[in-house]
Amino acid sequence: MNELPVYLLLLLLALLATMLLGLVRVMRGPTLADRLTSIQLLGTGGVGVLLLLSQLLRLPSLIDVALVLALLAAVIAAALTRREVDHA
Repeated sequence: MNELPVYLLLLLLALLATMLLGLVRVMRGPTLADRLTSIQLLGTGGVGVLLLLSQLLRLPSLIDVALVLALLAAVIAAALTRREVDHA
């Protein structure tokens, strides 16, 4: 069995750490702009994690899942922005 590339594992850990920090920012705020940016970070980080896992596990179907997540992240950002504009 082939050994997993160490640099891909390190990249995966770095992305997960970044997403964890983004999750903390979503919870703490303090402003809506901070939360919205962090939500975008979680979506982008999730796409990156899925793409790395696709390479590490040799599962090309994860690329499709990453594309769907990227589309959903964009729609969620637009919906949250629209919601705040309507409430203002």
